[in-house]
Amino acid sequence: MIAGVLLTLDLIQVAEKARLRIIIVGAGLSGIATAISAALSGHTVEVIEQAKELAEVGAGLQITPNASRLLKYWQLPSSLWEAAAEPTKLTVHRYSGEVLAHDGAFDKSIRAKYDAPFVDLHRVDLQQALFARAKDLGVTFHLGEKIERIDFDSTTVYSVAGKRFAGDLIVAADGLWSKCREAFVGKKDEPIPTGDLAYRIVLNTEQITDPDLKSLVQNPEVHFWIGPGAHSVGYSLRGGQMYNIVLLVPDNLPPGVSKQAGSVDEMRELFVGWDPILNKFLTYVENVDKWKLMHHGEMEKWVNDKSNLVFIGDACHPMLPYLAQGANSSLEDGAVLGLLLGHMTKKTQLPRILRLYESLRKSRGEAIVRETFKQRHDFHMHDGEEQQKRDEIFLSQLGKELNGAFPSRWTCPEVQPWLYGYDAIKEVEKAVLENPDLFSQTSKGRQSFCTIL
Repeated sequence: MIAGVLLTLDLIQVAEKARLRIIIVGAGLSGIATAISAALSGHTVEVIEQAKELAEVGAGLQITPNASRLLKYWQLPSSLWEAAAEPTKLTVHRYSGEVLAHDGAFDKSIRAKYDAPFVDLHRVDLQQALFARAKDLGVTFHLGEKIERIDFDSTTVYSVAGKRFAGDLIVAADGLWSKCREAFVGKKDEPIPTGDLAYRIVLNTEQITDPDLKSLVQNPEVHFWIGPGAHSVGYSLRGGQMYNIVLLVPDNLPPGVSKQAGSVDEMRELFVGWDPILNKFLTYVENVDKWKLMHHGEMEKWVNDKSNLVFIGDACHPMLPYLAQGANSSLEDGAVLGLLLGHMTKKTQLPRILRLYESLRKSRGEAIVRETFKQRHDFHMHDGEEQQKRDEIFLSQLGKELNGAFPSRWTCPEVQPWLYGYDAIKEVEKAVLENPDLFSQTSKGRQSFCTIL
C-alpha cells in the first residue's frame, strides 16, 4: 500500500513538472471544449476572446453521438440535456413534399448503434454550459481582447489593448477568420466563398398559430427538403418550444460581404412551389439575416515548426453545414488534444504529442469537409436524369433496411457509422498504447488522476 501511494505521488510530481500554460485564442465551441479537456488534464488554461461577452446569439445545432458522448464525459449540467430536443424521426422530402427517406425510430436506432443520443440544441445553451464547466475547472477567460499579433519566439499573444498573454502553447481556435492562421502563414488568408448562403431562422411556439405546425414543433423530428440548387432543414429546440429552420440557397451577397439583413419576401420567393408545410413555417418569419457560406483550402500542417501553435476547429477545417459536423468535429478536436496532453510526463514530449494530435485529427477533419460537399451535390440536384436516378435510390429503399451507399448521409449505412461512431476518448487510448516510446507505461493520463483524486 505504501509503495502504491509513493508511486502515485511520484507520478503527480512528474505531472506537475509537465504542466503547461495554455493560451487559447477564441471562446467558441472548439476553444471552450479544448479548455475543458486541457484543464481536466491538469494544465493551466487561459482563453482570449474578442467579444466583450458571450452573448445570447445564434441558432440551432445538431449534436450527433460522436460529440454528445463527449458532453456526457465532461459532466455538463443536467440543465443542458433538459434544454435539448431529441428527434424521434428523420425524414427527407423532395422539395415538393414527397417523402424520399424516413426513419420512424431515429432516436432509438441512434442510441442502440452508438450508445449516445442525437440531440438538437440551441447554440447558446451549449456554449453557456461549456463556459460554466470551464470556469468550474479553473479556466481563466479574458473577454473583449482582440488579437493584434503573436510572437512565436516567446509564445506570446498581444492584444490590441496592449495586453500580453504568454505560455507554453497557443491553441488557434479563432474560427474561419483566424488571426492565428494569418500569423502562421505570414499573410492575409481570407476564406473563399462556396457559392451558397444560409438564412437562419428560429421561431417560438408562441408565434405559431397553426395547430399542425405547433404539434410538429412540440414532438421533435428532423425534416429535410431537397431541391434544385437549394435545400432546407427544420428541427425543434428547447424541448419542443422553438423551431430552427436553415435555408441553404445560392449566394447573391456582394463580394466581401459575409452577413447582411435579408428580405423576407425575397426569401419566400425562393421557395415558391416547395412543400406547403415549409412555406407555412416561412409565413411566420418577420425578419431574417443572410450568411455567406465560406471555406478554406486544406492546410499543409496544423502545428508550427516551433511546436508552440496548434490549430483546431474552423480555424483549420471550416465545414459547410450540410452534415452538421462543424460543431461536432470541433468538440472532437478539443477532446483529443486535451486528452493527449493529459498523458504528458515531461514538456519535451510536446512536439511529438502535437504531431500525434495532427495525425489523429487532420485526415478525419478534411475527409468530413469533402463529404459535406458530396452531400451538397446530392441534395441540390436540379430536376433531370441525375436527380431521377437519385430519387430511384431513395424510393427503392423507402420502408426497408438501408443497404449500401445512400444519397442522405444522415442515415447512410456507410457514412453514418463513420461519422457518429467515432469515439475521441477511445481513439486517444488506442494512440497511447500504439506509441509506447512516447508515453511511458506508468502514464495513465491526468484526466484519470482528476477522477481518482
